[in-house]
Amino acid sequence: MRNNPLTLSIAALLGIAAPTIQAADTPNVATQATTPQESAQTTPATRNLEGVIVNAVPLGQTVDQIVHPVSVLSGSALDDARGVSLGETVSTIPGVQSTALGTAVGRPVIRGLDGPRVSVLENGLPSQDVSNVSQDHAVTLEPFLADQIEVLKGPSTLLYGSGAIGGVVNVVDGRVPEKAPDNGFAGRVEARHDSVSDGNTGMFRVDAGDKSFALHADAMHRDNDSYDIPGGTLANSQVKTTAGSVGVSLLGDWGFLGLSVSRFMDRYGSPAEPGDPAEGEDPVTIKMAQTNYNLKGGLISPINGISKIEFNLGHNGYQHVEYDGDTPGTTFTTMSNQSRVVITHDPLADWVGAFGVQTEHRQFSAVGDETFVPATTTKEVGVFLTEQRDFGPLKIELGARHDKQDATPEGGRKRSFSPNSFSAGAAWRFSDMWHLSLNLDHAERAPAEEELFSNGPHDASGTFEVGDPNLDKEKSNQAELGLHLHGDLIEGKVAVYYNRYNNFIYLADTGEVEDDLPVRNWAQNDAKFRGAEAEATFHVAKGANGNWDIRAFGDTVRATLSDGGGNVPRIPAGRGGLQLKWSMEDLRASVGAVRYFKQDKTAEFETDTAGYTLVDAHFAWTFHNDPRTQWEAFVDGNNLTNQTARPATSLFKDVAPLPGRNVSVGVRGYF
Repeated sequence: MRNNPLTLSIAALLGIAAPTIQAADTPNVATQATTPQESAQTTPATRNLEGVIVNAVPLGQTVDQIVHPVSVLSGSALDDARGVSLGETVSTIPGVQSTALGTAVGRPVIRGLDGPRVSVLENGLPSQDVSNVSQDHAVTLEPFLADQIEVLKGPSTLLYGSGAIGGVVNVVDGRVPEKAPDNGFAGRVEARHDSVSDGNTGMFRVDAGDKSFALHADAMHRDNDSYDIPGGTLANSQVKTTAGSVGVSLLGDWGFLGLSVSRFMDRYGSPAEPGDPAEGEDPVTIKMAQTNYNLKGGLISPINGISKIEFNLGHNGYQHVEYDGDTPGTTFTTMSNQSRVVITHDPLADWVGAFGVQTEHRQFSAVGDETFVPATTTKEVGVFLTEQRDFGPLKIELGARHDKQDATPEGGRKRSFSPNSFSAGAAWRFSDMWHLSLNLDHAERAPAEEELFSNGPHDASGTFEVGDPNLDKEKSNQAELGLHLHGDLIEGKVAVYYNRYNNFIYLADTGEVEDDLPVRNWAQNDAKFRGAEAEATFHVAKGANGNWDIRAFGDTVRATLSDGGGNVPRIPAGRGGLQLKWSMEDLRASVGAVRYFKQDKTAEFETDTAGYTLVDAHFAWTFHNDPRTQWEAFVDGNNLTNQTARPATSLFKDVAPLPGRNVSVGVRGYF
């Protein structure tokens, strides 16, 4: 147990918290909720993070009202955490880390699970990029345009299908307006410069309207050179991103109906393939483009017994081209149509809940010299039901889902799967300050196209991947126990979980080489995941010298294969962190450190990962503040001690460490 972050964090939360328990009323966070549109016009100092509605779950609930584990980044916490990739941005949340290939690529890893097990959503619909196919593919969602980012930990298949067997990350950006700003117009802007890559990022967002009409527009641009690492510069790690959208909605007492069009363009280098001019080898770069059309609406009390009907329809076109120098190589494309309808019913015998249907039709292809996954058509339809009821201090949540999924490769045999998922959860608020939660989940996942059908070299990731068309569906049984504290002096939570997989699918290193590339096979075996996470915030002082808070957190996960199969590959290292925060009038600042421990519980042919400590700091000064506008200048420091950081979750950790010391300066405004 020495150097175990879980032990340190649980001791901090329980050992220090226990003596301070006192009789105090807990605020009703449901009455403090804000919508994404309200967040756009509200300053970081006035946003109440606990009161933010979680959009990824029905019934308009806040974090504290949901039995299953949920975390939300919003307000100044999101401003301080924003990174180039989605994975980097959410990695400040306990239980969540990130894959990494430079800064451009970073997909969330939730409790040791990544890729097709973690569903990445934009306003409730899958992003429909190919970031789940390989770790060199970027997510087409931009953290700098997000109002809030929601993370559902553990199986979320009940709401989002088998691709969410490990969890959900939902980016809420308000591109289809659901209401107009209170004063008719609101927005925000930001510009920053990063020293580590001599990079510049700028964005703006505006919302306008009245009781019957609303308009939204946003745009951002990023231009970063290859970034510095201890001892030099990581070649071919540059990234250039442009994104934007427009959206309009009709509003009324009946609800809303809106449409948005968005565009995302990205060009970045693969540090795994930097090229060698002396040998005549060109660097590998990736150019991505995606266009999304989204029709979204909500009807309030349309018929007796139904309190709300929400629907979301999306059409997506995506292209991803890998270049050797100036020569196009493999081209990935997807064309998808998806829909989601959620119907919330009025209370029935004191039970409240929602039911719905979700569909998807996706055409995927990879064409070129390195077509390692054949063109595949995937069709999926799912139906789900979730219910909850309060029995005094005890809250019960129940749910079920059934899916039907077909995957048909070009020239190959169609595979059909019928995943089923069930869940039961309970939260017992045994005092005003404390509540205990227990969640039991059974979830099933159909294999993804790359797991079934891949067979060939992939230049950008520097691997030769081999799938298995005979893979069975995964089955997961998880139990989680959580303890939550909501006090005036201390807020915190601890969770422990155990997850047993039947037919767990993983990418295994074989030690073989083909076409000068390491061969990795998609294999299947039973597996066990067990882990814990803890977080506590201590409000240590409040007075003339400002408000002082201390945040402590830690997480750890252990994953092994059955029958002597060893360790599951690329499991996150355990970590523990401590942060000191201060605020007074127009100033706020923080400094913290996160220790990533050595990861030597590795799979065969996988290298160990040395431990490292990342020290960060943030400072912001509000130099103009009135009821309508606020302007804030900021300085952010990352990896201030210039550590060589190699995430255990990354396929490319040995060739592409994280950025070295970085100082970002900029200004942001809210109006």
